[in-house]
Amino acid sequence: MPDGLFVFPSKIQAAIASGAYEVVKNSAGTALGIAQDKATGQFVAHAIGMSAQPFLALTPLQIGLTGMQMAQNHLDFLKISRMLNDVLNTVAALQASTPLIGLDPVAGVVLAAVNIWQALKWREDIKKLHLQVNNGFIDLKHALKNQRAEILQRIEQIPKDIQFKNHEMILSQSYEEFKEAIVCLNHALIMTDMKHKNDNFTLAKGMLHNALVTYNNPNLYQQTSAAGQLRRMECSWLIDQTITTIYQLQGQHEVVSARLSNLRKKIRDNSLQIIDRCECDNELDFLFPEVMRIHTQDLPLLESWQNQVDWMKSLSPSELKELASLELPDEENSGATANTNPAEPPVELSFYETLKQKSHYDSLRDQLRFIVKPELRQHHESYVFQRANATGYPALAPSNWQEVPDLTVANLYHYFKQQERYA
Repeated sequence: MPDGLFVFPSKIQAAIASGAYEVVKNSAGTALGIAQDKATGQFVAHAIGMSAQPFLALTPLQIGLTGMQMAQNHLDFLKISRMLNDVLNTVAALQASTPLIGLDPVAGVVLAAVNIWQALKWREDIKKLHLQVNNGFIDLKHALKNQRAEILQRIEQIPKDIQFKNHEMILSQSYEEFKEAIVCLNHALIMTDMKHKNDNFTLAKGMLHNALVTYNNPNLYQQTSAAGQLRRMECSWLIDQTITTIYQLQGQHEVVSARLSNLRKKIRDNSLQIIDRCECDNELDFLFPEVMRIHTQDLPLLESWQNQVDWMKSLSPSELKELASLELPDEENSGATANTNPAEPPVELSFYETLKQKSHYDSLRDQLRFIVKPELRQHHESYVFQRANATGYPALAPSNWQEVPDLTVANLYHYFKQQERYA
């Protein structure tokens, strides 16, 4: 995890640049979101943000060390409460698109209308009260009122889809339980009696687990497109993170670390399953930028959260006390992690459009697999090496694969596959 993942207050950042301060690292040399005096080793500040802008992950800095600081600063409760409400908004924004994309093959124009860029816009519009959430869904006709007639016509057909109505009823009930769990959790945050606080934490966890079971129900994924599956899984990942947040607030660091490790694996496994279900260019156009952002921005943040928790377990009581005494950044100084309504498309969309000009469907799908699980490249590398040498193209068998981009590896693999097929 590079030091540059974290953003510190300007004075701290300047001291880091001068060499007076440094970013704390764990035993593996991984940077954490804390700065210390280089000479004395004293902790001096928390990071105020992260350079990555996650699509799904709860920002670790918003949770961070708050479990140790809860008794010291009531403002921390408000920050966590806002974070939890943002999670609700994100779930509503994500599952709102399932009526359009989830139940059967859809045209590219429909998928483009609800892609990652649109999901980010919806999330901010809900936060700013431009869109209202009703039973866990937003009004698609209002949200997409400026879209093409083809999309508006499809929206008109949704109430007639019995299968979706069944899904909507189940997910609406689970969303309301999720929402009630957040209310219960907010109550726990302001309680001073530890027994009552923990009782409410336990109650909230129970409701969240119930909601998670529903969102993970395999029956809800039957006859669902790859795009629809991704959106359902994204909702379940967010609920999973919310449960982990409660364990963080209770100081259950072993549980937090284990849950984060399991969630990171689950996201990678689920993503590969979704890619394998992808059936056409339209779906890949939707999936590629979103899956890429999750694996290049969200997963590193989850890893950072886990690294911080594991590091805290190694600290002495005096070091924990010193760490807990640091003030968390003021809300107005935390703009580095604030999401704004995106006026420009996410970089992942632009990156994918560039790849499309140089590649094709099968190669692009493999490139997305490489992003999710880099070791999958090894099979392609081995095949290219063998076929290049066997067919008299040794120049296409590089000695150092690390310098070869995914695009080249996947394109060469499918080039030789085609040559072999027609030989």
